[in-house]
Amino acid sequence: MAGIVRDLSGFQVPIGVSISPYPGVNQVLKAAGAVEVKYNIEVVDRDLFSRVCPGIDYEGIMDGLADAVRVFGKNRVFSNIIVGLGESDKTLRQGIDELTENGVLPVLRAVYPHPLRVGEVEMARPTAGRLIDLARYLKAALEKNDLDGRSALTGCYRCTGCDLASGRDL
Repeated sequence: MAGIVRDLSGFQVPIGVSISPYPGVNQVLKAAGAVEVKYNIEVVDRDLFSRVCPGIDYEGIMDGLADAVRVFGKNRVFSNIIVGLGESDKTLRQGIDELTENGVLPVLRAVYPHPLRVGEVEMARPTAGRLIDLARYLKAALEKNDLDGRSALTGCYRCTGCDLASGRDL
């Protein structure tokens, strides 16, 4: 990935990278020319995480995100949270708070039930009202922690094509 970032850096456009974190990756990507990163936690309910993301280390992702904030700085680190996997709104709000308090900008992503995972995990598309309520909560959490997705140079907050972007859409 770092080689690809180096190759793209000649185009003089901001480069954001969305991969899984591993020790040292932030420094490698920054040195290659990346300006932003996204490591997707996917599920902030730790009990659900082990079922939805088997074999993946929740704390490893959280550690990678925390390190990324130190390396890339304010408003440059992102993480998807999937909504509609059986989690409670209370748990989602706690996860939003934890991420934003650590300088990470969460992206709320509605689940798209996948036919190959039927029966493995609960997947129910959230209502528009639920998504709007959570996006409003996210907006307040971003403001409380002095974060602003409108300054994103790449990725979901910049595009706004798939999700409600707190600070842009609301």
